Amino acid sequence: MKLIKFLAVIFLTTLVSSCNSQGVTKKSLDTEIDSLSYAIGMDVARNVQTNVSEMDANLFLQGFNSVMDSTELLITKEDVQGILSAYFQKKQQRDREKQQADAIAKAEETFNDNKVAGEKFLEENKTKDGVKVTESGLQYIVLKEGTGEKPTLASKVKVHYHGTLTDGTVFDSSVERGEPSEFGITQVIKGWTEGLQLMSVGSKYKFFVPQDLAYGFQQRGDKIKPFSALIFEVTLLEIKK
Repeated sequence: MKLIKFLAVIFLTTLVSSCNSQGVTKKSLDTEIDSLSYAIGMDVARNVQTNVSEMDANLFLQGFNSVMDSTELLITKEDVQGILSAYFQKKQQRDREKQQADAIAKAEETFNDNKVAGEKFLEENKTKDGVKVTESGLQYIVLKEGTGEKPTLASKVKVHYHGTLTDGTVFDSSVERGEPSEFGITQVIKGWTEGLQLMSVGSKYKFFVPQDLAYGFQQRGDKIKPFSALIFEVTLLEIKK
């Protein structure tokens, strides 16, 4: 739908440009249609500047006139939709990446101290007795080893957990609520997805999750600030079929 609307904008832009190229210019707006026509022209121009600011106006008009005059086409009519879709998909991806980069930069500027504190905590923590470290940087302690099967990426699990910040602040706890949680193993933070696959049913592990395996630059609720390292005690109760 958005692409169709944009194509309508392109058509109107071409129409206005074609008229101007033929020397049709009005200095005054004498009727309601005159005002409407001029307003549409202004609105179209703003839309084009916003959506395709780098557009080559000469090729734009050449393409329009080639179809209207039935002259030689530089591309086939069948290829048009694919070219438009590919361009706008790439543009949307670039826009998303820029927005994320800007958000990360802003968060780092504001919460760099939090990031540094988490890194320092984990650096010291990994030297403690019983702490194991995976290739990704996830740290964990086996509090109790179970004997059941281990979940896979396709599994849904039932767990009890208790989550705290590195200073001991509790931000979430199914234990305190008295009700276990169930979820797909890929529906949680990366640290959990990795850590749960290490556990057998009946196990209880303590995870020390680096910020990049948790919520990264995003804030979650009032307590989890950007770049927070998180600690969880997790008991794997069941793998749901």
